[in-house]
Amino acid sequence: DRCNLTVLYEDGQEDLASFLAENKVKVVASLPCYSEANTDAQRGKGVFERSIAALKDLNAVGYGVEGTGLELDLMYNPGGAFLPPAQEKLEIAYRSELQDTWGISFSRLYTLTNMPIKRFADYLHREGKMSEYMSLLVENFNVAASAGVM
Repeated sequence: DRCNLTVLYEDGQEDLASFLAENKVKVVASLPCYSEANTDAQRGKGVFERSIAALKDLNAVGYGVEGTGLELDLMYNPGGAFLPPAQEKLEIAYRSELQDTWGISFSRLYTLTNMPIKRFADYLHREGKMSEYMSLLVENFNVAASAGVM
């Protein structure tokens, strides 16, 4: 299940965490940043607080907890026209901040590069950054990384 963490608090979804755990569904959840200011700036006021609560609820039913078999992967994608940091380094920062500050554990972190389509393309055009972003993507293309892509 790929989800926005705040979906756990939508009407009618109160038992979603338990349902996912009972059915051993792997959860991949978007968390733009481990800081409240950055997350709320990207997703809206209060999103970080609800996301942290959701992660705690997922941990409480075993997600991201070693030995349970319930995987909780987090996704990071940049909040602008730039590339994500190195996945390995960012995962270390996420683990440290989420564990030390909130007592939250997770299985792994994935970073995504934003594709210049739909809303993000509209944003790039509005800001006059489409050409610059396309050049950034071309300059940083890694042919070796494409070997495992379907």
